[in-house]
Amino acid sequence: MMRVRQPGLLTTVQDLGRPGYQQYGVVVGGALDGFAARALNLCVGNDDNAALLEMAQTGPELVFDRDVLLAWGGADFAATVSGEPLPRERAVRVAAGEVVSFGPARGGLRAWLALAGGIDVPVVMGSRSTYRRAGIGGHQGRSLAAGDVLKVFPPSAWAEQVMAALAADKRRATAWTVRPEVMGKPAKPGIVRALRGPECEWFTKEARHAFFSAEWRATKEADRMGVRLQGPALALAAPREMISSSVNAGVVQVPPAGQPIVLLPSRQSVGGYPRLAAVVTADLGRIAQLRPGDTVRFVETTLATAHDIYLARERDLQRVRMGLARLSA
Repeated sequence: MMRVRQPGLLTTVQDLGRPGYQQYGVVVGGALDGFAARALNLCVGNDDNAALLEMAQTGPELVFDRDVLLAWGGADFAATVSGEPLPRERAVRVAAGEVVSFGPARGGLRAWLALAGGIDVPVVMGSRSTYRRAGIGGHQGRSLAAGDVLKVFPPSAWAEQVMAALAADKRRATAWTVRPEVMGKPAKPGIVRALRGPECEWFTKEARHAFFSAEWRATKEADRMGVRLQGPALALAAPREMISSSVNAGVVQVPPAGQPIVLLPSRQSVGGYPRLAAVVTADLGRIAQLRPGDTVRFVETTLATAHDIYLARERDLQRVRMGLARLSA
């Protein structure tokens, strides 16, 4: 069992989302950085889609009724276990009764916490992810609250072996680490790679140039659906309207005011604003970490390059998976 002593500002149970229901208006949702979630689940011997915690701005305070193996990563939340720094991006053994605490984010905005076995909450439409607007999934369809008690599935044999090795060596965490931000072909800090969108040619030449050259600042208008950016106004070459069309995570919509919105995994199923660009999958996690006032620049890339970036990261993750399969600690 995991007991919530303090919930943090917005802590929810997430997995990789519930695809296949957008035709009914149900969002995909899931962890806002699915690759980070997969890497952390790998650290504790879980399947990619195991349910874990996602925290935003201020993290929770948790205690467990049995020894657990956990891994966390993402933004810097000054995490501690029994008052000592909690190692990140690796498997960590926490004894029953120890307090795991996440303070306010000191850099970035969101972090994820995976527990060996995964969090045991009901499956709704094929997913354990929390969809707060509809009140489904996760823990009672909502963010966590003080006093909540959540079940955790039994750890895998591999995770048990890691915990036993750590206990025998009187170590808190493994020597090895899994850092998702270095896998594949990461862009330089502050850079997000993007493709031209279906309606890119609707915009003026100046607007297209501005999007891929200007510095964009994240605004307070941001949630799990998307992040609105502030910068030069992006104008259409001529007044046009479009029929609402499907949108994916990473799509950059531009409303009439000319300030772009980058959609995140909990975006709506369709949208009626022109789609100027689309962020490559490998860089979407950077958008999810933008705090109000943070800046970002977009660099144009091609579909072929985006595929190459995606495959390179998947290959690196598979190499890590194969390596960890041969290790205990």
